[in-house]
Amino acid sequence: MPEDSTAEGPTGAALLAACSALANPHRLRILGALADGRQYVSLLARQLGMSRPLLHMHLQKLQAAGLVRGELELSEDGRAVKYFEAVPFALEITPQVVKASLPTLPETAERTDHDEKETEQ
Repeated sequence: MPEDSTAEGPTGAALLAACSALANPHRLRILGALADGRQYVSLLARQLGMSRPLLHMHLQKLQAAGLVRGELELSEDGRAVKYFEAVPFALEITPQVVKASLPTLPETAERTDHDEKETEQ
């Protein structure tokens, strides 16, 4: 896991963020598209058949979880272009990893996309 981890594994907050970010098919598709290298947002949106605002929302969630990073660059014609790339990570979740993360687990977790959909049904 990126940065937010201990010797025993990810912190509770990092584990929740990663699991929440990965629990969405759009975000998994985004990570898959970024697996071969960085992409700029407009091209990524076209490749995935997704609107740029929706893509940005999902990229923000992945970035907050430390799974992707973005970088703003200037193109030859002077326009700002935002590139995103996947951050190398490996996530192993075992009962022991979960137990080790419990002391750093936030008291109240943000609702996940999955929780919201279950509540709506």
